[in-house]
Amino acid sequence: MKVFSAFTLLAWTTLALGQTPPAAAPETTPVAAPVQSGPAPTHPSVGSNYVVGPGDTIQVFVWRNPELSTTVPVRPDGKITTPLVQDMVAVGKTPSQLSRDIETVLQEYIRSPQVNVIVTNPVSAFSQVKIVGQVGSPQSLAYREGMTVLDAVLASGGLAPFAAGNRAKIVREIDGKHTEIKVKLADLVNKGAMKHNLKLQPGDVLVVPESRL
Repeated sequence: MKVFSAFTLLAWTTLALGQTPPAAAPETTPVAAPVQSGPAPTHPSVGSNYVVGPGDTIQVFVWRNPELSTTVPVRPDGKITTPLVQDMVAVGKTPSQLSRDIETVLQEYIRSPQVNVIVTNPVSAFSQVKIVGQVGSPQSLAYREGMTVLDAVLASGGLAPFAAGNRAKIVREIDGKHTEIKVKLADLVNKGAMKHNLKLQPGDVLVVPESRL
């Protein structure tokens, strides 16, 4: 006795009825995921002028050399250690500056190294903005690209009842010296005078004094 497969019986039946036999499902070939071949993109949360500080976590991406790529924290002494790069100072440098310094060291071991440094977790004081004095909730805020004094005031609960908003100032360190920048917060908050909505930089301190009685 001959044994026929279920598919053969189904094909004969459909031919007898004038129908087209069902086609067998085509075999599929799995498609491999695309492989990253170029330098890693910069991190969207920090700008090109961001200054690396202690406690930050950074990713070092060495193009075409995955064994040299790694993610490391910036130590309290301000240095990092990656494969082939020992105890390099990271504090006080932008990601681009740190990338070039790592490339200089790696040139001794590989030809034409291309390095990208990405700050994946900016937590140092260099990446914060402090707002103190007569606001609802004085605090340190994580800096983000494009942050303004109005952003800082609103995030801190607004001006307090006895705030002398128009005597506020931004204390900023420039070339190792503290510089004061006056800002009329009362006109900004109460009158919508946006010309006073100055942009902040990492490390700025926004001081809102108390009104004189």
